[in-house]
This record gives sequence, C-alpha cells and structure tokens, in this order.
Amino acid sequence: MTVRAALRALRRNKMRSALTMLGIIIGVAAVITMVSVGQGANEAVQREIESLGTNLLMVVPGATTAGGARSGWGGVSTLTRNDAESIRRDCPSVGEVTYFRRQIVQAIYGNQNWSTVAQGTTPSYTRVRDWNVSAGSFFSQRDDDAANRVAVLGQTVVNQLFGAGEDPVGAMIRIKEVPFTVIGVLESKGQSSYGQDQDDVILMPFNTAIRRVLGTQFVGTVDMIFVSAASNGEIEQAQAEIHDLLLERHHIQKGQDDDFTVRNLNEIAKARESASQVMTTLLLSVASISLVVGGIGIMNILLVSVTERTREIGIRMAIGAKARHILLQFLVEAITLSTVGGLAGALLGIAAAEAISFFASWPTVVSPTAILGSVVFSGAVGVFFGFYPARKASRLDPILALRYE
Repeated sequence: MTVRAALRALRRNKMRSALTMLGIIIGVAAVITMVSVGQGANEAVQREIESLGTNLLMVVPGATTAGGARSGWGGVSTLTRNDAESIRRDCPSVGEVTYFRRQIVQAIYGNQNWSTVAQGTTPSYTRVRDWNVSAGSFFSQRDDDAANRVAVLGQTVVNQLFGAGEDPVGAMIRIKEVPFTVIGVLESKGQSSYGQDQDDVILMPFNTAIRRVLGTQFVGTVDMIFVSAASNGEIEQAQAEIHDLLLERHHIQKGQDDDFTVRNLNEIAKARESASQVMTTLLLSVASISLVVGGIGIMNILLVSVTERTREIGIRMAIGAKARHILLQFLVEAITLSTVGGLAGALLGIAAAEAISFFASWPTVVSPTAILGSVVFSGAVGVFFGFYPARKASRLDPILALRYE
C-alpha cells in the first residue's frame, strides 16, 4: 500500500517528476559518456602500440659531438649493422632484431607515380613488427644476400600506383629508375601514434637498398634498430642489456652523453594512458557534480511535496499509518525518481557515446561496469537526498498536520 501510494503521488505530478529526474538523467549520461570516451582513448593507445610490433624496443641514434659542434637525433647515424648483430647474439632477453635505412623516393608504374618512403631492411622485419603480407610473400635472406631487386608494397602505395582490382604482385615498378619486381603486399597498419601513414612504404632487402637505390654515406650505418624482446616480461631486462652492450661497443665513458637511445614503447603507452586517465578522472569528477545537483533537486522537490501534502500525511496517520510507513513512502518516491532517471540517463549516455564515435570519429568504449555503477550510484543519491524530507514527513504531528491549511 505504501509503495502504491508513493507511485500514485508521482503519477499525479508527471511534469514535476520528469523535471526532477532531469538532473539525474544528465548526470548519469555525462558520467557514462566521459568514461566511454576515456576508455576509448586508452584502447586507441593500446592499438597504436600493438600496431608497431610485439614487445618492441626501438634503438635510435642520439646526440653526437664532433669538433665542439653538437648534433641532435638524425644528424649523424651512430648505429651500425654490427650493433644489431651484436644485440641479436649477445643479449639473452632479445628475441628478434631488425634494422633499416630509409629515404624518400619516387616510385613509377606505367603512367602513375607516387612519392613514398623506400626502406631497406631484413627478412626478420615482419616478425619484429608483427606485420604480415596480405598477398604474395616477403623477401628472403637469399634475396638480401644477393641484393635482388624485389619489393613489398604498403597498401597506400598500391592504391596510388595500381587501379582498382589490379593485382600488383608480379608487376614491375621503377624506384629511382631502378626496376623492381613486386613480390608482396603488406597488410594495412593505418596511422601511427604521431600521425604517420605506416602503409605509405616500400620495403626491399637491405643490401639491395644500399647498393642499388639509397646508397650510404658511411658503410654499415643504419637509421634505426628494432628489437623484439623474447617475452613481455623481459622487455625491461632486454632494454638494460642493449643499453649496456652499446655503451661498451661505442666506447662511451662514464659521464659522457649516450650517442643512442633505447625506447621502450610500453613506457610510452603507460605515460599516455596515465595522461588519458587523469583527463578522464577530471571529466568524470565534473560530470559527477550533475548527479549531486540532481540529488539536491530531488530533496528540494520532496520538501515542497511534504509541505503540500501535510494534510494528506495527517489523514494517513490518523487512520493508522505508522511513522515508518510515511518514511518509506517518501523514500520510495526519491528512489523511484533517481533510479528511473538513472536508467534513462544510461540510455542517453550510450547514445551520446555512439554519436561521438560516429560523428567525431573518436573511439569510444561503452563499459557495462560504468553503466551499472552509474545507475546504482543514482539510486544511492536518491536514498541520501531523499532521507531528510522523508524523515521530516514521518515526524509530523498528526493533529497539527490535520489542522494545516
């Protein structure tokens, strides 16, 4: 009877009930939307890191000093093929190693041409980068040893040089006027975390690149070394082993600047995730204020309702209703308003997250935990802010309530 009385009271004032729920609806929707956006950002970071390779470490040239002149990264290559081979041989925590040199070139096929990146590398490149071919095959160690003129194309290069439905495998293209046979096409990788199109590349054997296309200012130098740790748990150990080995090979004394840098992509991912979580927490805190405001709105409306229904409360008490029945009635009204508002807000939050993903092309992940937590929290807000008005109603004096005008 008490529950039915509470629901009847809400139905009598449909517009007021709807407006009272609005604060809860907006609060829950904001919380779910912000959590979805934050988790989507974290997932995007993970996908970007995974697209670079499995358990990947990057060894890049560092700053150098010659004749008092300092050169930043990329000024002079301080890494060599022998460094890479030594890492493969002498670092127990290392699984696979690859290296490359790269240069912007003009690729030509028929009457089509495209400026892209030609990259000379080793057959282990696909294993380190976890990057397979979608058509044809990758070049072999025999192709590298013999400096064969074979190439594997990224998807962007295929789209620019070949027509729709045309099979590039077996085609002859020219790179800096040198003819190459296309033997494979790489799977699409998409953009890297810093906006570079990873598919805009032509891969060829390292020896082919330095002898026939790219050349080299210093024999044996490479632009970068990619290292895959033996397992995810050995990444930091592999990083330390590589650092110590290169210090020894490059004869760097204590107190001198390293002329190389070993980058752990997991650390970069954690730093970006941490920044994303801070922003998500900030947005979540702001969004949660709406829930508190909605709770205050419920309390205000119920206080008004207690005043309006004082005679009704007096009549109920006069015919036998206990204080706990009155308390329960107003608590049911508060919980109903907050819970129904929470469910409506959850639907609105899911729709908002999907809309952001569709219209802004921003990745979002709708979390069932966030939905359940928001709805439960909205119910708790109803109990918290509804208790005071309910308690006030339950403590009314029946005689004074009946006399109230």
